[in-house]
Amino acid sequence: MKKLLSLFLILICLFGFCACKDDTKPSVKREEKVSIYIHYQRTSKDYDGWALWLWKTDGKRFDFNGEDDFGKYAFYTLEEIGVTEEDKMGLIVAKNPGSTWDAKDGDADRYVDFSLYEKDEATNCYNLYIFQGDMEIYSNKDKLMIDNISSAYFSNKKRIFVMVTNPADAYTVKVGDQEVKSGTVNGEKNFEILLDEDIDISEEYKVTVTFAASKAKVTALVAVNQLFNEEFDEEYYYDGELGAIYTSSYTTFKVWSPVSKKIEVIIYENGTPANVSSTKGSDTVYKKVEMTKGAKGVFEAKVDGDLEGKYYTYLVYNSSYPNGKEVVDPYAKSAGINGARGMIVDFSKTNPEGWDNISALQIDRKALTIYELHVADLTSSSTWGGTASNAKKFLGLIEEGTTYSQDGVTVKTGFDHIKELGVNAVQLLPIFDQANDEVNVSFNWGYNPLNYNVLEGCYSTDAYDGYARIKEFKQVVKAYNEAGINIIMDVVYNHTNSVTGTNLDVLMPGYYYRYTRDGALYNGSGCGNETASEKLMFRKFMIDSVCFWLEEYKLGGFRFDLMGLHDLETMKQIATEAAKINPSVTIFGEPWTGGTSGLNSRLQATQANEGHYEGYGAFNDKMRDELVKGGLNAKNALSWISNSNANKSVMGTIVAGIKGITYVNATVQPGPDFTINYVTCHDNYTLTDRFKAAGVNNAEINKKMAMLANAIVFTSQGTTFMLSGEEFLRSKGGNSNSYNASYQVNELNYALKIANMDMFKNYQLLIALKQSTPALHLDGEHNDFDVELLNGDNTIVYKLIDVDLNREYIIVHQNGINRNNTQNVDLTGYTLYLDTLGLHSEGLGEVALERFESIIAYKDLE
Repeated sequence: MKKLLSLFLILICLFGFCACKDDTKPSVKREEKVSIYIHYQRTSKDYDGWALWLWKTDGKRFDFNGEDDFGKYAFYTLEEIGVTEEDKMGLIVAKNPGSTWDAKDGDADRYVDFSLYEKDEATNCYNLYIFQGDMEIYSNKDKLMIDNISSAYFSNKKRIFVMVTNPADAYTVKVGDQEVKSGTVNGEKNFEILLDEDIDISEEYKVTVTFAASKAKVTALVAVNQLFNEEFDEEYYYDGELGAIYTSSYTTFKVWSPVSKKIEVIIYENGTPANVSSTKGSDTVYKKVEMTKGAKGVFEAKVDGDLEGKYYTYLVYNSSYPNGKEVVDPYAKSAGINGARGMIVDFSKTNPEGWDNISALQIDRKALTIYELHVADLTSSSTWGGTASNAKKFLGLIEEGTTYSQDGVTVKTGFDHIKELGVNAVQLLPIFDQANDEVNVSFNWGYNPLNYNVLEGCYSTDAYDGYARIKEFKQVVKAYNEAGINIIMDVVYNHTNSVTGTNLDVLMPGYYYRYTRDGALYNGSGCGNETASEKLMFRKFMIDSVCFWLEEYKLGGFRFDLMGLHDLETMKQIATEAAKINPSVTIFGEPWTGGTSGLNSRLQATQANEGHYEGYGAFNDKMRDELVKGGLNAKNALSWISNSNANKSVMGTIVAGIKGITYVNATVQPGPDFTINYVTCHDNYTLTDRFKAAGVNNAEINKKMAMLANAIVFTSQGTTFMLSGEEFLRSKGGNSNSYNASYQVNELNYALKIANMDMFKNYQLLIALKQSTPALHLDGEHNDFDVELLNGDNTIVYKLIDVDLNREYIIVHQNGINRNNTQNVDLTGYTLYLDTLGLHSEGLGEVALERFESIIAYKDLE
């Protein structure tokens, strides 16, 4: 009886297995867990080595484990993949993914949004179909087999490559209504068309394919983005000045757009469109001037008269926008409300008193203590205590005399708090013009670029006036400069808020972004697009933009968002040109991408290529991860600070970080002049929230862990970086991605300063030590000091000899290992500088370390 029952169950399982992959058969539920069938067909029928790479956050290889009349298929439960139906699953079809990555099917990643597909409830299973070279993911194989043009693009100036889903019979190519080429195809699905003449890049080309079986005709636009290559750049690169070049007698407008047939500059008296405000706005045109197209595809117009304070746009006509499209000049230096119209600026009228007497502070990047701050966060809390109209604004950043009192204790807030803390650099989250509603303002980090050379109006007291934002931000730079603090700007050149209809897209469709061969956008940013820094005119734009900000606003440096999407040569040229303006300029960025990029990995300014960096550096997330498990690690993951199970790899990474070196895949990357050490930034959790997520709910232990983390960062070589508010245990209520959360979630609550004054004082001492101690500013040739690991690698001890001060420092960090025997360190003869737990006095000897304790002591050398 048992044998019969077992056989019956096996038959049910087998029948259920078939039913799930073929919805034409009777349905029997295979199991309770949600499953997925991914069917894949290759025209060559060659499946050797081909597999799937699937992910939610971290990717993993999944082999095809079956075959049917369509092709190969992969059957897995969502649980096995590590996703849920609420997730967006990444998908790559590749040859040997995860090992050699010999080839990929398609130029970009595919993504499965389960809400867009119907699940077979009887089998609890999704069926998806993929065809070689087609980036679409189909829910029904019949839809895949319809007559369609999968891709059509110019492979050179005369050749068009076409890929179709079914055998073709004939084709026709037209420019507008004029036929320029036609011919027959002998049942092919991939073919080339050779034109008689070179492409006219100002025209739109369309190909119509007649399919062999159905005789149906399908038309598609021929993509030209593959033509925007090195040859094109050599022919059309323009190295002159672009934008609105102002003098009191005339203004010259110059814009680069080789593909356009006609451009007009429209000059307005008012920077506010009437549809934004019927009372403040106006669409009345002051003057409209047709521009002249010259060499290199540059359109130019010289307009007489003093146009200072007026606003302007370009009306652009080309094959993509034959009826004209009005856009803002990419080189506009200010704008009206919502960045809808560029402004003609006389910058001599924007300088605060004493502006000519200041310049960016020349600080060795290894002596920098960078404080990352969102403009609004400093002043959005009710505990700030400043002028209500300045809250969340540029002017709030410099309001002095603000305090908060509680239980008889009064602390400084805002600008005075930053000065009291003692940092020498403040990195502001994006302050360039964003795709925000500046009339009805809501919180946003600002990684949604609109106008790169324009300040964001939300932070101005008058977003309608293009001058107000400039004048107010210059006051910020001046005040911080006088306080010994450089302003560092967070820049986001790697993507734009959107593509279609934006100024870059309208002026040069297909040029400024990275595209697959069939014209789909690469999405290495995870935001829908990625810009092409390797294209000479976007490289020029980035360099021009950086130099403008440095020259006009006297900044101390730049933090590059997703710097891995930029090519090494562009970053090198940016650093070189920036150093000509500010010799101590600090440039650094995130050495990674947000997805698969269209840029060759060998050219990317990623962590793997840090050995090729010149003049700029990058975040050391490797040490961060081993200290606190930040970034993409699971929220309950434990680290060196929170767990005693250290190993050789973990300690190698931490020791390398202490020496200012990033430890990547068993290799070390360049030293302190290139390394930014940190444990938290605006992304992910704050420190206390990070440890709470890992299950550390004891408030006292949580606080000790947070203090230990940055005690290690501030006593390491390289540039030191911290998230604002960590000095008093800032929390975002467990929100790990607060980019569009409320002001309250993101605010700096100064009541925490009163509650954690001991912590604040520790940070003051750490910051002062880092800035003033040459032994913590070692370069790559002089940082070969010994780091001793004790007590099973749970105690870190190192000494630094400071020749300039004739002093020796000993630095000790103890993690949270639970142990019966304490670790002793001999500090006889040393003077205490800092004990983060406040357990020891100045007289030191044999010291028994406590859990989560950092001690810094020194002695003068004879």
